[in-house]
Amino acid sequence: MNNFQWIWQYVKTNRNKLVIATIFFVISTALILVNPYVAGQIVDRVIDGHQDHLLVPLLILMIVVTIIRTVTRYTYQILFEQTGQNTLFDLRVDMYRKLQELDFNFFNHTRVGDIMTRMTGDTDAIRHFISWVSYQVLECVFYFVVSIIVMMTISWQLTLALVAMTPVIFVLTQQMAKAQHPVFFAIRQSFSRLNSMVEENISGNRVVKAFVRENFEIDKFNKYNEDYKQRNMDAAQISKTYLPWQDGIANSLNVIALIFGGYLVIKNQMTLGDLVVFNGYLWMLNQPMRMSGWLINDTERFSASCVKIRQMLATKPEIEVEPNEQPLRIQGKVVFNHVGFHFSDDPEHPVLDDISFTAEPGQTVGIIGETGAGKTTLVNLIGRFYDPSMGEVLIDDHDAKTYPIRQLRDNISMVMQDVFLFSNTISDNIAFGRPDLDNSYVQTVARIADADSFIVRMPEGYDTIVGERGVGLSGGQKQRISLARALAKDPAILILDDTTSAVDMETETKIQHELAHLTTKKTTFIIANRISSVRDADLIMLMEKGRVVEQGTHNSLMAQRGKYYHVFQKQLGLEKGEQSGTTE
Repeated sequence: MNNFQWIWQYVKTNRNKLVIATIFFVISTALILVNPYVAGQIVDRVIDGHQDHLLVPLLILMIVVTIIRTVTRYTYQILFEQTGQNTLFDLRVDMYRKLQELDFNFFNHTRVGDIMTRMTGDTDAIRHFISWVSYQVLECVFYFVVSIIVMMTISWQLTLALVAMTPVIFVLTQQMAKAQHPVFFAIRQSFSRLNSMVEENISGNRVVKAFVRENFEIDKFNKYNEDYKQRNMDAAQISKTYLPWQDGIANSLNVIALIFGGYLVIKNQMTLGDLVVFNGYLWMLNQPMRMSGWLINDTERFSASCVKIRQMLATKPEIEVEPNEQPLRIQGKVVFNHVGFHFSDDPEHPVLDDISFTAEPGQTVGIIGETGAGKTTLVNLIGRFYDPSMGEVLIDDHDAKTYPIRQLRDNISMVMQDVFLFSNTISDNIAFGRPDLDNSYVQTVARIADADSFIVRMPEGYDTIVGERGVGLSGGQKQRISLARALAKDPAILILDDTTSAVDMETETKIQHELAHLTTKKTTFIIANRISSVRDADLIMLMEKGRVVEQGTHNSLMAQRGKYYHVFQKQLGLEKGEQSGTTE
């Protein structure tokens, strides 16, 4: 399926508008033939033939035709623009829906700037093609064909003299299209890189200012901006090479018409009125030749944009997302049976290796280990953000892969390591997983997460709108709101990934005390830096380089006097050495 067939799937939903637009297009383009003919009649019959009584009717006819053509042209242009906007809307809906279906693997390998370019610049290039280029192409084809037919009826000799120039235009157009094809793909890629760099800088602006690296970032932006400019200059260079020749040859038609046409009038092989009519239609032959280069430019932009958007829409998630079905409530038993995992693009380096454990419903599992040990990846397998490369993850004694993914995740809440809050009210952020919650329940889970005390002191309380990504809140405040959001969902499985790292020990103790009462019926996984966060867990696992090297209760692990024991001693300051067990 080529790009035109693909985009037609979106355009055809506006079939009625296109039919009406086509009718007005035919009327408008047909009327364009009238005025040059009338102008010729004025020359032959009024000026040369002295039929003065025909002047006013002929002028009125030209005015009426001009008005009708203006109205019809405006109407079909509006209808084409509406079709383009409707297509743009439907296309963006499909793209955004696709983004919700794609899994972690896609976002791990795709820059945010590239996604934004597809959602904005690429879609607008397609809208421009539908709303303007499409009818311009139709007009050019109509003008070219009709002008040759009409002009042949006036003077076949003069017409052939002009048409002889068209093969040169055709060759130049083909060469220009071939040269521009890779250039517009390069422009598209450069714009994507520029977008990504700017997005990254905006997201990390506090880091930039903290390290006084503004000038470095400006220099980096200038390099990307210079590259984007240079790519566009390459495209302009191609236009500079071909467009002057195309315009020059197109404009030479006027010179040929005047010289050769004047010769034919002198030889009485055509009348002066015929030459006026012929010159009136000449622009219809000239216009397509002059427009061909510009239309090729826009068509190449359209093609480059279509390729990128179609690639995204055709991307298949490694983990398929099924439509929502009947609600499912799981008990929360989790079993890892010799689980191993590696990323699909890096099979030589396993992230997890032979992980086995069992967590019964209501139990708490603590996970500690050094950075890069695979702790976060392990809990991501529970919610099927990834699937194991070997072994199996069982939920309630059933392979997790057998559950519809939305149903499974409805039973899991995860407080992620990278806390993200939406630019919305605090109440809406907490109720994000369950928008139907009443305010009293929102406040209840906020109190459990020790967030209520600072929320009520904010200007609008729970209706306070937090900035983008929670800007304006401290790290600990964001973590507590994120924890409240997870608790509000009332999940069967609760995953806390380094949830209290940004709060003080007193606050952490208070949160743990509240959670102890709440999570007795929930299977809870706690990834933590401090052993104090997991020492009361039913099962503690110490991970190292993707493997569980020790597991058991706090007392049993201490009795072994192994690695867990030494980590605990270091954290109490009873053993020299740097603190271990940092989070990912």
